[in-house]
Amino acid sequence: MISSETLNDYLARLASRQPTPGGGAAAALHAAQGAALVAMVARYTTGEKYAQHEELITRITGTADHLITEALRLADADEQAFQGVIDSYKLPSGTEELKAARAAGIQGALVNAARTPAQLIQLAGEVVELATELFDVANPNVISDVAAAADAARAAATTARVNIDINLVAIKDGDARSRLAEQTNGLEDKVVLAADSLAARVRERILA
Repeated sequence: MISSETLNDYLARLASRQPTPGGGAAAALHAAQGAALVAMVARYTTGEKYAQHEELITRITGTADHLITEALRLADADEQAFQGVIDSYKLPSGTEELKAARAAGIQGALVNAARTPAQLIQLAGEVVELATELFDVANPNVISDVAAAADAARAAATTARVNIDINLVAIKDGDARSRLAEQTNGLEDKVVLAADSLAARVRERILA
């Protein structure tokens, strides 16, 4: 599992000629790093100087820690879901019944594989929202990491969108495609706009 292996082992598997892990897992790790950066900045925004923001910082820290866990779970889930797609293509097809069962298995696996990146876009949006909340009160010594968190979440969202699209084009069930589209259409754009806006605000503060 990605969540329990070393960074070197994960990168070696990512770089190898094997189908998993791939871009979906990498996207989830972008989100996990974004959430971790939010948590780190929040933990530096504590003490007497920031006492008036203690309640906000406590909430942001707890939520960010939870999002790290969820992003890692999605990294593992994405790898497993894509492996399910690969396995479905290996199903036997020697008879008409087997062909039909294989086709149904492939379609089910594709729908399942599109669900994880859909959840990831939503999670990436939550990371940007947390980073935006933190911006106004964050310790200025680590303010650049707020922008880094936003950019990491942005990468997660845009990569997840591509992974949804590549599955959607192969899904033949119009209702399934519509449901997935309804869950995610426009959401990635909102995440990107919010992340870009926050990163620009951080740079303005640094350079002011």
